[in-house]
Amino acid sequence: MFDTGVESTPRIRVIVDLLQEQGRITVAELAERTGASEMTIRRDLDQLAEQGVLRRVRGGAISLLLRGEATPFAIRERADTTIKDAIAAELDSLISDGETVILDSGTTTLAVARRLARRRVTVVPLDLHAVTVLSRGPEVTLLVPGGRTLPGSLMFTGHLTALSLSALRVDTVILGACGLSVRHGLTSNSLDEVPIRQQAIGAADRRIAVCAGGKFSDAGFGLVCPAADLDMVITDDGAPAAQLAAMAQAGVEVRTVSGI
Repeated sequence: MFDTGVESTPRIRVIVDLLQEQGRITVAELAERTGASEMTIRRDLDQLAEQGVLRRVRGGAISLLLRGEATPFAIRERADTTIKDAIAAELDSLISDGETVILDSGTTTLAVARRLARRRVTVVPLDLHAVTVLSRGPEVTLLVPGGRTLPGSLMFTGHLTALSLSALRVDTVILGACGLSVRHGLTSNSLDEVPIRQQAIGAADRRIAVCAGGKFSDAGFGLVCPAADLDMVITDDGAPAAQLAAMAQAGVEVRTVSGI
């Protein structure tokens, strides 16, 4: 795995969110907001500085992330792991042996990759994180689309990736989401990722989105597809009930797993 060693806890997410919101924050303020000691906060800030999330200054830190920019992959991967594992288990039950699958980039889809690595399936992963996991699967047929990779997410993008996907017809595409709603559709924070995801959707007979319930409150600036283009959404029971009802009304099958 591409492991940076940064532990993601609810405290880390609070720090990153506050930094993106305020731009600059002090150790004392973070200690008050999180209930952690100032020594612990300083250690957290040092780790995040190594990850390129912030710049340390006297008494605090300044964010290096733009407003709306995705949190680094290593931090997102370690957030909501119980929910991601439950979503991955539900998705795994829907995949048949021998099935062909395109697996989107993302941290929830990486949890799916760990499940699929135990299966007899053909998988086209859209990032190097999933390639690493799936390459260990003794019965997995692994097809790597190629192309250049984006920093952090390591998603394949560009002409070579699109060309590879255009030659495929698969049973299922499993999509991650930066944001998801009936109003805004399935969205991404990276415009480079949008055409690749659209190509993957066009190659698949079945389209399943997987995301934690919090993604229903977010919207990226790149539209991947309208919600009605999805066949199914798998999320957790923390997702807003009104959003799930709207999804169902739009003809999308909704499955929820326990977030506990």
